[in-house]
Parts: sequence; structure tokens; C-alpha cells
Amino acid sequence: MVDHNLIGSLGITDEQVAAELAAAFGGEDISKGLDQAMTDAASTFQVGAILKGRIVTVLGSDVFVEVGLKSEGVVDLHEFSDASEAEVGSDLEVLLEAVESDSGLVVLSKRKADRIRAWERIIATKSEGDVVEGVVSRKIKGGLLVDIGVPVFLPASQVDVRRPSDIGDYVGRKIEAKILKIDEAARNIVVSRRRLIEQRRAKAKEQVLAEIEVGQLRKGVVKNLADFGAFVDLGGLDGLLHITDMSWGRISHPSEVVDIEQEIEVMILNVDREKEKVALGLKQKTASPWEEIEQRYPIGSRVRGQAVNIVPYGVFVKLEEGVEGLVHISEMSWTRRISHPSEMVNLGEEVDVVVLEIDKGKQEISLGIKQTEVNPWTLVKEKYPPGTVVTGQVRNLTNYGAFVEIEEGIDGLLHVSDLSWTRKVAHPSEMLKKSQELQCVVLSVDEEKSRVALGLKQLT
Repeated sequence: MVDHNLIGSLGITDEQVAAELAAAFGGEDISKGLDQAMTDAASTFQVGAILKGRIVTVLGSDVFVEVGLKSEGVVDLHEFSDASEAEVGSDLEVLLEAVESDSGLVVLSKRKADRIRAWERIIATKSEGDVVEGVVSRKIKGGLLVDIGVPVFLPASQVDVRRPSDIGDYVGRKIEAKILKIDEAARNIVVSRRRLIEQRRAKAKEQVLAEIEVGQLRKGVVKNLADFGAFVDLGGLDGLLHITDMSWGRISHPSEVVDIEQEIEVMILNVDREKEKVALGLKQKTASPWEEIEQRYPIGSRVRGQAVNIVPYGVFVKLEEGVEGLVHISEMSWTRRISHPSEMVNLGEEVDVVVLEIDKGKQEISLGIKQTEVNPWTLVKEKYPPGTVVTGQVRNLTNYGAFVEIEEGIDGLLHVSDLSWTRKVAHPSEMLKKSQELQCVVLSVDEEKSRVALGLKQLT
């Protein structure tokens, strides 16, 4: 059943529609011609009657037609959709507009006769709810005029499921629409393209939901983009392609991978038939780069990658598309004190790293930069055996002692208890100053903890 209340809800009266349609028929009320033509068939030659005629000659834009009157009638050539139709000897139907004009000729109209016949055919063959096809002829107040043989009204709210930004873009396009209302008395028809689209999508959705299965590959068209993903029309049913399922690699926005109206092939990841929700994947069409990751990047191997993200606690290094590892700030240098990873690595820079650990389940790789160099602490024990006298610079003072740099990046701790045999020292500042150079004795070396214990009193 057609909802007749819809027409009123559109905010457009029947009188407004009738006025627009009357203007489309040539500025006159078509109902007058219709009534006269259909109620007075016996009075063949009355004004408003439809006559059969034959083209006898064509002069410029005037087409002379013999209709059985004492003089020939004239039709404007522009009333023919194709000028080649105005061929001498051709039969046609015309509407009698005036028996005699100022020039003494009978005035005829082919366009109005065609409109009346078209209206008769539509009334005879079409009903409310039927689908019609026509060309959008022009934009009017509140919607569009569509020529289906006669001009019909397509309200702006019924043009599409989502109202277009400018309905004028439809002018000249051939469209299909559903007849919402036929008003024979007012001689107007209201149609809806939106209603037709919704009904067709509902049928298509049922079919898609019946056919769709997890793991299927289906084609669809990208209809909308959001920060979190893309909505893909699978043919009546929209599915969500989340940004995390677009690529194995790092992307910041879906527009980096897909465009609106682009046709793509996606994999069905999940189907909720009750809620009519479908999750889609693009990257799942190819094997995960994390498959056999241990074989490609064995622990201890040295590889080259690109720094793609720098955070306070480390640097993410891209090893290949979809595979990134983290170099923690503690794994950047053996000896250098680093407050931020940017002191060591620049974004986009190529760096050499060593694979330290792989967690395939979490898809995480731990990497190290300092491991690409020899650990200087492995040489400290050999270079500074206990009892070695060294000269260093006081780098820092604390309550419990002083840190003395014995070579670049290698600090030893001179504990407050090792400053003097006889003097009770409460704070190392009583005997030492920052940046002061002094000699100490190496007491012990802990390679594992990277510590050197120094003594001052042991010099004597």
C-alpha cells in the first residue's frame, strides 16, 4: 500500500505540484486540454481537440500539417524531439490550439498532444507502487521534475537514501523511481527514488545475509570513510573494514589505503545476522608477515630497519611491511646516559639493530642498538683488575659516595666508607668537589651489573 500521508509530510501541497506540472506542459493548465479532448470527441475541430494530421511541408522552423480544415495548421519545429521526425508525408497527432491565428493559419501543438496521449497511457498502464523510468528535466522548488512521458514530481527528500548536497546534479540523468501518488483530478504524479532504493536494498540485504560466510571473499564499494575505518557496500548490506584490518603495516588514516566509490575485494571476518553487522578485512587476503617470523629474524641476528616512531621509552623500528620491533631506551647505548631516544636516533633514519626477543603471540619483537657494538664492560675487568690505580674526574656526589669517571662512559663508585682510614666522613663533599681529578684504587669489577668499586683510603 502507498502511504498518501507521505506527500503532505514532505511540506508540498498538491496545488504546488499541479502548478509546477502545468508550467512543464507549456504554461497552461493541461487539465483543460485533457477534459476538452476526452469529453468532446464528437466535436473534432473544437479548440483543445486532438487531431490526426500529415506533414505537407517544412519551411524554416515552421512545420505545416494537413488536419482536414480549410487551411493547413502550423507546428513549431522545436516541438519535435528530433528534427528528422518532421519529414514530409509523416503522420502525427496534434492538439488544436487556435482555428485561426493573426496570420490566418491554424495553430497546432505536437508537444501538448504527445503529453495528453502519454498521460492517457500512464493512467491506463501504471498504478501507485509501480516503477517508472525517466530523465530528470529540471530542478524546481522542493524537488525535481522527471520526464516519464509526462513531467512528474520527485521531492528532494525522496531523491536518495542520503539527501544529496545539491539535487541539481541529477538534472539530465536517467533514473528509476516508484510512484507514490497519482492524482487524476489534479493531473499530477509524485514519485520516490529513495523508496525504490530502500526496497531493493532490503531484498539485496536478505540475499547477502543468506549467502555470506566467514572466510568468503566478496566485492564491495567503499561508501564512507571514518577515522576508525571504512564502510563498504556489499550489495545491499554495509560492512565495516576497520583500520586495523586494512594493512599489516602502520597506517594513520583509511584514506591511505582506500577511496570513496572504489571497488575492492574484502574478506568476511565476522557476521552478526541478528544485528546485521559484518566485519571485513583487507590485509587478511595475504599471509601474515608474523608467520615464520623466528626463521626470518632469529634471536641474535643483526638486521637493518627504519625508525618509524619515537616515544619517550624507546624507538619503533620497521623491519618489513607489517613487522616492527621496539628498541627500548635502555638498549640504545652501553655507556651513554640517554634522557630521550631522539638523542640517538632520528625519525625515518635507517638503523642497525640486533634481535633480542620475539613474542609471536603478541606480535612483539625486542631489539637492541647497543648490541651492534662490543660491550666495553667486557674489557673493563681485564683493563682494570683489582689493585689498579686509576685517575678520574668526580662526576657526581651523593650521600653515600662519589661517582668517578675513569674513562668515557665508565664510572666507578667511591663509597663514603672508602674515603679515609681515620676521618669519619658524613658526606663526600667534605673531602671532594665535583669535577675534581683524583687518583683511586680499583677494589672490584662487577661486569654483569656494570659496576666498578673504587677506594681512596686504599692508596695508603
